[in-house]
Amino acid sequence: MTERAPTDRLPTDRPRTRAATSRGGAAAGPGDAFWDALDAPERAALRAVARPRKYAPRTPLCYQGDDSDHIIIIESGWAKVTSASEDGREVVLAVRGPGDLVCESAVLGRRERSATVAALSPLRALVVPAARFTGFLDAHQGVWRLVSGTFVRRLDDADRRLQAHVSAHGARRLAILLTELAEMSARHAPPDAAGAIVIGPPLSQEELGSWMDASRETVARALGTLRAEGLVRTGRRKITVVDPVGLREFARSPERPSADAFTM
Repeated sequence: MTERAPTDRLPTDRPRTRAATSRGGAAAGPGDAFWDALDAPERAALRAVARPRKYAPRTPLCYQGDDSDHIIIIESGWAKVTSASEDGREVVLAVRGPGDLVCESAVLGRRERSATVAALSPLRALVVPAARFTGFLDAHQGVWRLVSGTFVRRLDDADRRLQAHVSAHGARRLAILLTELAEMSARHAPPDAAGAIVIGPPLSQEELGSWMDASRETVARALGTLRAEGLVRTGRRKITVVDPVGLREFARSPERPSADAFTM
């Protein structure tokens, strides 16, 4: 593979805040991906110890149970984080996108990987050997705080989703998930002229169901409800949030004692 000419920005980078530019990783905002929060010298140093790689859809970036040997920064494309349940089912835990750091917890914790990360779409990434990444962190102390902040935000995200599983059902639970995905997607592809947002990660109904602990049939019914409300438009592995504000309000609304509430 021919490596691209080095640059201090990924093609999908958003403009960084003034604080993040002046202080690097230590000033990362809550919505920043890992790469977005680095300053130019930090990006150049990380590129110097990385190698570029492309992944086809469904190709694993790292496997659950493997020993730690590298971390990955997604340049473009989307990936899903999954874990195998005791009965062998694949459970979707999260989605990662451009600028995100993945396959990192096992390297920093020096243990076997707790999840599998696989490409959802054609994906381009920077692969950094574990020893080189920890060396980079030692040389750039502010980035240690950025990595720690990434862990904390991901734990907070997991807690919010767990609460949603307890408090919401059917269409409302799906609306909560789609609201989060729409906000994530809008950071990389702005809404169209009418304000609609295309969900970036090409998740199937089975994958959405796994993520929200529901059957494919439940997801299909919930999507039908959201379509009838004029909140989303759907196609094959494609969901467009037509009314982001309305979807957020629907997600926050009390459970409806009608066909909207399905047994999970």
